[in-house]
Amino acid sequence: MKRRKFLRNTSLGTAGIFVAGKGLAANTDALTPVVSETQAAQKPLIIATWNVNKETEKAWETLQNGQSALDAVEEGCKLAEANIDNITVGKGGLPDRDGHVTLDASIMDSKGNCGSVVYLQNVTHAVSVARMVMEKTPHVMLAGKGAEQFAYEMGLKKENLLTEKAKKAWDEWKVKSEYQPVINIENHDTIGILAMDANGDIAGACTTSGLAYKMNGRVGDSPIIGSGLFVDNEVGAAVATGLGEEVIKTVGSFLIVELMRQGKTPQEACEEAVKRIVTKPDSNYKNFQVGYIAMNKKGETGFYSIHKGFWMTKHTNGKNENKESGYYHK
Repeated sequence: MKRRKFLRNTSLGTAGIFVAGKGLAANTDALTPVVSETQAAQKPLIIATWNVNKETEKAWETLQNGQSALDAVEEGCKLAEANIDNITVGKGGLPDRDGHVTLDASIMDSKGNCGSVVYLQNVTHAVSVARMVMEKTPHVMLAGKGAEQFAYEMGLKKENLLTEKAKKAWDEWKVKSEYQPVINIENHDTIGILAMDANGDIAGACTTSGLAYKMNGRVGDSPIIGSGLFVDNEVGAAVATGLGEEVIKTVGSFLIVELMRQGKTPQEACEEAVKRIVTKPDSNYKNFQVGYIAMNKKGETGFYSIHKGFWMTKHTNGKNENKESGYYHK
């Protein structure tokens, strides 16, 4: 299943995303066991959300060239950002309801340093700006015009991110949808990459253009450290994908890392993080999707989602494979 087909027909009123098969009974008593990725992998290791073999191959090549895990996750994300056929990330991403393509991204290194950008416009490589925020400023996060101006000062060029393909989709959306604060017909998601180098050092990054046709100014989980991404080099790392509002409410990526610190495997931690969302008293989980991937210091990996359709790409031991995730709602 293509990443763009993962989320459909989102409504802000229900905080929901229609998922095929929602009429089926949900498994509300216990998580369905899945095949756990508990066998420790040979280092180095790359994992990413979705079927993104080119991006994981780029990250792998970066490591093989002697560069760091941080370089690897940045280069993998940059490849996605530059792909104008990808409507969910970087240049070519679908705009907000006012026609603005706005980007969010974050990055973390093995030393606990982090950087992010929110509501960045006119610059393709949001992940690189996030890294520059981390390495070139005393701050963690820059937003909007300030982030954009900083990117230009760092030498990045100004570009029109609204491609003809994305503009056509936006024009069609305006005809079909009422112009009010309701997110309609949404096909979107984040790319997150985690990397471990041969020394066992871990880094992570994620990048997105956010919900298509979102309200002007909306920011999701991707640039929020601890929600969309978290790395602790003593324990492991996690990254989220799906409806960002729900990830933020449970600080999902930080939760997974802390669960691994307490002794859970990455698979168990991802499943528990999903459970925290779906068992909330007011959860409307039948109508939205969230997925997580994680790795620990041993090289064990895990991935899990609320609904069918989530995938992880894993590159290690000379193999670059797509793996379909287990899921909660049947």
